[in-house]
Amino acid sequence: MTILLAEDDPLTLDALATCIESEGFTVLRAANGQQAIDLWRHQKPDLLCLDIMMPAVDGYEVCRRVRASDKKVPILFLSAKNQEIDVVVGLDLGADDFIRKPFTRSEVMARIRAALRRSAPTQGTDYFTLGDLTVRPSSLLAVRNHETIELTPREVSILRLLHDHSGEPVTRDAFLDTCWGLNYFPDSRTLDQHIFLLRKKIELDPTNPQIIQSVRAVGYRHG
Repeated sequence: MTILLAEDDPLTLDALATCIESEGFTVLRAANGQQAIDLWRHQKPDLLCLDIMMPAVDGYEVCRRVRASDKKVPILFLSAKNQEIDVVVGLDLGADDFIRKPFTRSEVMARIRAALRRSAPTQGTDYFTLGDLTVRPSSLLAVRNHETIELTPREVSILRLLHDHSGEPVTRDAFLDTCWGLNYFPDSRTLDQHIFLLRKKIELDPTNPQIIQSVRAVGYRHG
């Protein structure tokens, strides 16, 4: 999934983009409102995060122009302008949420995932199963016995790769190429750290995993 992030402060832009990318999203970076509009028109991101006070075109105007032709794409404001009138104006323009600065990484990611879930299609067969776990990629959720588990896009990608090769060992290189991409070079522990955290989320007993099994000297396997 692709997030358009518009922020005129380069340090904040870089920190936010790094945070969002670490969760498996692709980030389009815009240093002002006009760049944000151009990227939205040409790239059609899945969600927009907009600062309000930006040069060229402010965040309110970006939201207004996007909403004029797209009523569904989620839009979040990230702003130090946090008076009630600022929030009201943003929501009246069609924004889905308003996050006040300063904010934490966990808050931003929770708001992004919530907005994407609200905008996800409710019909169709966008799901796959791993044992008793049902994964719904467009909602970034897994479900077991009516319990929901939040996932990141990269975690969904890992689980889909295991599902697509069920019963077969998936090599470490295959995980890194598919789930991180050829232009990203994580260190040797990155995959293991992600699997460790993912097991804590989805395994009934992470010390005796049934969904993600280790294959010595190769990688991991499901089934």
